[in-house]
Amino acid sequence: MTDNPSMLREAREGAVAILTLDQPARRNALAVTMRESLVTAMERIETDETIRAIVLTGAEGNFSAGGDISGMHAADLAAGRLRFRVTQRVVRGFIGSAKPIVAAVEGWCVGAGLGMALCCDTIVAAHGARFMAGFGKIGLVPDFGLLHTLPRRVGEGRAKQLFLHAEPMDAATAHGIGLIDRVVADGAALETAQTLAESLAGSAPLSIALTKSWFGQGLDDALEWERNIQSALFATADHAEGKAAFLAKRGPRFSGR
Repeated sequence: MTDNPSMLREAREGAVAILTLDQPARRNALAVTMRESLVTAMERIETDETIRAIVLTGAEGNFSAGGDISGMHAADLAAGRLRFRVTQRVVRGFIGSAKPIVAAVEGWCVGAGLGMALCCDTIVAAHGARFMAGFGKIGLVPDFGLLHTLPRRVGEGRAKQLFLHAEPMDAATAHGIGLIDRVVADGAALETAQTLAESLAGSAPLSIALTKSWFGQGLDDALEWERNIQSALFATADHAEGKAAFLAKRGPRFSGR
């Protein structure tokens, strides 16, 4: 097992690599350092022919609460676009990986955390898992590839409702609309994901890689749009108000500016 200061843990079980988002005090929020470590880990795993499948999970009862709101600082458009370079590398690294990836979700899977899960090929969720895309509550648009991945999973109509209403969804409902692939007992997501990953590791690697490459088409356009729009929204008064309200645990008062 490998530990690093970015709060990303790595382990190995046979031909399966297990990546664990490990910042439980912040419900495994995807801070920039975490994203950088995901990029580094995936680049290394991608070139290791002895690894045939990957499991991604979160530590201590949650998958990920999404972006680190306290660390969302971008003074201008250029700074915002620079920030998105790392995010784009994470998304491309997972969706473009030649190796099958299984997400094991317990607890909250929110915002960028939901985007992270949807970058995986198969999603196993515990019965008590909860899913939400609440970007509008902090004055932002969906990112982390969600405008590409979510409509392909659940259709444009359902994706729009998830984005606009930002209501939590339980695992049973998520399974019913195709957002996730399997529902298991609480505490069993990782074990089930590892079993599925071990099965996938026995498949022909080139067949898996080429099948996955088909589903990655169109991703670049979505990522470039979210980079430009999100970078502009970082500088708005509504985003500042959304962050302040979230951190103060109060309702936001948006002005449309």
